[in-house]
Amino acid sequence: MKRTFFNIVLVAVCVTVLAGCSASRQTSHWFKKGPWYNGLNLVPYSGMDRKEFEDQYRKNKHGWDLALKYLKETDLDKVAPGKYVLDGDNVYVSVTEGPDKEFDKTNWESHRRVIDVQYIAKGKERMGVVPVSAATVTRPYDEKRDVANYSAGGKFYTAEPGTLYIFFPNDAHRPSIRVEGHDIVKKVVVKVRYAG
Repeated sequence: MKRTFFNIVLVAVCVTVLAGCSASRQTSHWFKKGPWYNGLNLVPYSGMDRKEFEDQYRKNKHGWDLALKYLKETDLDKVAPGKYVLDGDNVYVSVTEGPDKEFDKTNWESHRRVIDVQYIAKGKERMGVVPVSAATVTRPYDEKRDVANYSAGGKFYTAEPGTLYIFFPNDAHRPSIRVEGHDIVKKVVVKVRYAG
């Protein structure tokens, strides 16, 4: 009886692991070959949650297609700073150009209503990312501003042209950190409505 129970548990575990591996392979295949690229020459950073990206893309294909089309077809070197509305509050763009901040003048943050797609068009900046679950809230979520702040450790990347940084609501991120020698940074941030 014990041996039968053990075999049943073992089979269940194997099926679960294999299903997870299969789903992971499917996501990896979708990510590499998927229609979302549509000629886009920018690559998401290596730490991005690909499964979450796939889920969000499938739930809000129209919004993502607008965002990615903007990044593909706009001359990001020449676009003027300002706000560009692509689809009301569902997809909009903020372009800034100016100095980044010293590390201690930046904050960990997360959003609930939007996904941040951050792209450095000129210069370089450091960006950190850590799961919200591994961060400590220092300022509770502000519904009006759609932001919460944290203290945390995390992984830091040097963001530069060619790479997209996509932060979901479960990602606390710390952008706008100055990189020595890059006094002026041009940044394009596309906000895509989170499909919960």
